[in-house]
Amino acid sequence: MPFLAVAAAIVAGAVALAVHFSIPPLIGALAGINLATIVLYGYDKAIAGGTRRRVPENVLHLAAIAGGSPGALLAQVLFRHKTVKASFRRVFWLIVVFQLVAVGAAWWAWRRPPI
Repeated sequence: MPFLAVAAAIVAGAVALAVHFSIPPLIGALAGINLATIVLYGYDKAIAGGTRRRVPENVLHLAAIAGGSPGALLAQVLFRHKTVKASFRRVFWLIVVFQLVAVGAAWWAWRRPPI
């Protein structure tokens, strides 16, 4: 299963819906990547232990880096998936911390009056 192609299709669909309903495309893209991340986690959990090809951990991390970390966290709680493996959790939380610092820095720079 081409995991990235499925995720890209979900994001593209969300952006198209956002544009159709006059919602900013960035909001649609973020909603789409979070939905795609939840789908990837759910699929991986559903086939875990079977013979089908699992979603690689780097794809799950890529989805989180692309803005899907809220969806990843929600999926981890909903599906109880990827919550025990320490190496995966460590990378995931590093991604979350980096994103929070980046968003905080961007907000601070945007709110700071020009000199």
